[in-house]
Amino acid sequence: MRNLPLSLEFFPPKTPEGVTKLAAVRQALYVLKPQFCSVTYGAGGSTQDGTLSTVQAILDEGHSGAPHFSCIGASADLIRDKLAQFKAMGVERIVALRGDLPSGYGSFGEFRYASDLVRFIREETGDHFHLEVAAYPEMHPQARCPQSDLQAYATKVKAGANSAITQFFFNADAYFRFVDDARRLGAEVPVIPGIMPITNSSGILRFADGCGAEVPRWVRLRLQSFGDDTASIRAFGLDVVTMLCERLIAGGAPALHFYTMNQSATTLEISRRLGLLA
Repeated sequence: MRNLPLSLEFFPPKTPEGVTKLAAVRQALYVLKPQFCSVTYGAGGSTQDGTLSTVQAILDEGHSGAPHFSCIGASADLIRDKLAQFKAMGVERIVALRGDLPSGYGSFGEFRYASDLVRFIREETGDHFHLEVAAYPEMHPQARCPQSDLQAYATKVKAGANSAITQFFFNADAYFRFVDDARRLGAEVPVIPGIMPITNSSGILRFADGCGAEVPRWVRLRLQSFGDDTASIRAFGLDVVTMLCERLIAGGAPALHFYTMNQSATTLEISRRLGLLA
């Protein structure tokens, strides 16, 4: 059995049934002994209550819960209050993000970039929180060019980030090149690959197109050829993502971060194939 750190990402459920279902999913996934479980945060904190209640549930279950925390449109006082709330909850890890400005907001607020948030958290709380930041091996969709995106990432690291989690990708070469380029800029914190299981073709292709992740042509065409054959899509997706993870591990990736989409079966099966599950 391999010994490789894993972490898991969930999104806040919107219904009581979703809360119950996610609790069962978490229990199934805890067999992986995750280093932490992160919970996403909507634009402008639109899922704030759900994020915090889900993180609290994870903490209550004896695991490390890490809220995503976006700063766009927020004031320093609001951020300061939230940090105090996180401390009171027992949160020790935060995924610090710029976030997307919700429609109707007229300004960025006092924090324009994620590096501003990281710097502020360090100034306010010292080393109390382990700070994760986002990394984009294939470039942030809103970046002007790869060089400016790399520089923005390096600025976040130098502001005080402990480690990074990448956007999902299917091209291992993009990840390894990003890590090498970041190190040349002095950003040497661990970069954890974000792994997205493939469970349906239309969803993954739409999601990838929206966030700038490249789906290799051969993968895209194969997925499209399956039509509504969910069994074939799942089997093919398991093979593709397992091979990606194998290459990342062989190349020295320090850990894996699974975007679970609030489901357990695919993440568990990939982990089993990788020898990460007894």
